[in-house]
Amino acid sequence: MKMRNSFNNTHNPVLPLEYHVPDSEAHVMSDGILYIYGSYDTKEDVYCSEEYHVVSTADMENWEIHETALRGEEIPWFGNPDAPKYPGIDWTHPTPFIQKMIQRDIERGVDMKAMFEAEKNKPKPPLLFAPDCIEKDGKYYLYFCMSDDSEGVAVSDSPIGPFENPTQLPCGGIDPAVFIDEDGQAYYYWGQLFSHGVKLNEDMISFCPEDIVDNLVTEEEHFFHEGSSMRKIGDTYYYVYADMERGKPTALGYSTSTSPMGPFVYRGIIIDNDGCDPESWNNHGSIECVNGQWYVFYHRCSRGVQQHRRLCVEPITILEDGSIPEVKMTSQGPGKPFGIGEHIMGYQACGVTGKCFMGLDGQGSEWLTNIESGDTAVFRYIESDEGFRGIVIEGAGEGTIHIFLNDQIAVTVVMKDGTAKADWNDPMCGNYEVKLKFEKTSNLSVRTLTFV
Repeated sequence: MKMRNSFNNTHNPVLPLEYHVPDSEAHVMSDGILYIYGSYDTKEDVYCSEEYHVVSTADMENWEIHETALRGEEIPWFGNPDAPKYPGIDWTHPTPFIQKMIQRDIERGVDMKAMFEAEKNKPKPPLLFAPDCIEKDGKYYLYFCMSDDSEGVAVSDSPIGPFENPTQLPCGGIDPAVFIDEDGQAYYYWGQLFSHGVKLNEDMISFCPEDIVDNLVTEEEHFFHEGSSMRKIGDTYYYVYADMERGKPTALGYSTSTSPMGPFVYRGIIIDNDGCDPESWNNHGSIECVNGQWYVFYHRCSRGVQQHRRLCVEPITILEDGSIPEVKMTSQGPGKPFGIGEHIMGYQACGVTGKCFMGLDGQGSEWLTNIESGDTAVFRYIESDEGFRGIVIEGAGEGTIHIFLNDQIAVTVVMKDGTAKADWNDPMCGNYEVKLKFEKTSNLSVRTLTFV
């Protein structure tokens, strides 16, 4: 099959900037290749789109984005008034998050439930939301959900598709996940605000609705929001999901159990993308072991909107007690820290405060832009045994930039005519987090920073 794009990269975001693949479910299949199944953002005001593209890599360095794996227009029940309808959110048992939203909207004179119900009845495009995929007996089963709350499964002989013969599943909601245990039994998970799980039948495309178990993890006990993902490490089952503990679902949290159907005990947060953009709102991802190293796969929004979500990756550690220490977002991603003479792109900032964000410069390139006085941007990490002796920042506009290494101010530079340079007397050896603090800005943007 013709590849959509091939490229080399070990830093975040891992895909070329024109490709936005959030909601990443990462699986090493029987051929030893890592395949990532996610949504596909194409617009700045709509989550997801009407197509899926699979991403693959053998080494976390050389990546391929494949041709369309499935299109929403290919789903026969979407838009069919005679197709079965299954409810998504259960409004009869509002979670604390829903209660807060309802109260907020009451104060604004808005009936949120009525608004959601009215929205369901409006014509909508066949958007494909977050998917998952698994291999069994040489076949690949892609589980998907759509903008009408329907869920289904399509099948292929290849992990990259095309996936065909879609079958509607007897459930409604979003964010399906699939898992096959060591005994060959497959399990299906899904849900927003409310989680559900069920054993799949041997055919992998059906299950008995009477066997559905509700509330495997909950908002109240486990901070569950959406984005189910299941893994097994040793004898422990890891339920990973978008976590509400910090007030909005920007974190990936996890709960564990000795059974794939629970009960689950909340364990903590793996990563939080809050601060990746002024509009950061949600997260959805997975964990997977690739060539002996565990990673967390997640997304960050960009361009000052909640969409344009980009695939990012961080290495993680599974401790002997089964816990996963929280990791920070980084610019280096699955690769090594940036070294002497290596350009760090402005869009590789892994944390911002204020109004700045990774956005277009007006000519199609992407910079750290919309910078105002008081804003900050963080880049993790740089490293040198030889020692850094200075920095060069290229961009546009004017402003004063204070440069901090591991929270200690190293130097202050003034951007003018597109360049700012500074040297320091003693070389700085070791590993550093870099923070830029901006003052006295005028149309300031940062294209690159290079430590020399």
